[in-house]
Amino acid sequence: MSGPVEETVTSTDDSLGMSTIEVKESRQTQIGTMAILRVLPTKRRRTVGPWCFVDLMSPGDVDRPPPLEIGPHPHIGLSTVTWLFDGSILHSDSLGSEQSIRPGELNLMTAGNGIAHAEEGTETSPSNETGGIMGVQMWLAQPDATRFGGSTFQHYKDLPEISLDAGEARLLIGEYEGTVAPTEFDHPTVGMDLRLVGPSTIAVNPDFEYGVVPIDRAAKVDDAIVEPGSLALIPTGYEMLRLETRGDSGRLMILGGRPLGEKVKMWWNFVARTNEEITEAWTDWQSHNEERFGPVPSGLDRIDAPRPPWLKPV
Repeated sequence: MSGPVEETVTSTDDSLGMSTIEVKESRQTQIGTMAILRVLPTKRRRTVGPWCFVDLMSPGDVDRPPPLEIGPHPHIGLSTVTWLFDGSILHSDSLGSEQSIRPGELNLMTAGNGIAHAEEGTETSPSNETGGIMGVQMWLAQPDATRFGGSTFQHYKDLPEISLDAGEARLLIGEYEGTVAPTEFDHPTVGMDLRLVGPSTIAVNPDFEYGVVPIDRAAKVDDAIVEPGSLALIPTGYEMLRLETRGDSGRLMILGGRPLGEKVKMWWNFVARTNEEITEAWTDWQSHNEERFGPVPSGLDRIDAPRPPWLKPV
């Protein structure tokens, strides 16, 4: 699942001046009929390392979960990371990929100069068994050196598991304590899905900034209390984090990376550096430029892009 980001947002090195853990609330939005908690970007915070977009998906009405149907739409300058907690989705894209994803599997799609894709829920079990689709869709902003390159799609069925002092983690991307995920991204980053059964202390890279997102229970991150769906921001310089969830167990996402150090502009489904780059991508999508955004093997309707707010009305 993807954007849109309604407004144009610009990011610099957001970690400047940040010395303690800060908690940011998510905001509720909707994509189609799916209920979304938008964790990132948030007020006065647009990136965590290269992570620039984090949406938590939930069915809203568990008894009658709505279908996930997101027709062909474009991306530039980013990698999408799709990770499910429940349900299944069929991904299709302009490279010709058609891939189903289920919990425990990961989709990584890199846009480069341009890619188009669609996503459709493929639930076959009764809703009272699955509760609909739940998961997280994340974007990584590609650095300037590679964001004009080619596009790729990769599907991973097996990701490393890591034992913690009170729980376990699944390493989605990057490296942790000598364990390396098979996923690849062109900027130092890490992403983990933690399941805790008690208080745990984990090592972190002091060169990275981190975001901690509780999924199902409130959590304590060092001394900060973080509600489910909110974001705890950890600046560079930390070497250890104390984590504890309310109750017997809980699930957390940890996303981190070296600060990107580049200005980033986000609008709709595009990650760029200037309005001109976004305008060019918007024009290519609206004019059906298949050299940049090829056709997608999907029966869903193609999504038209809204007009960028900086362009004069026709």
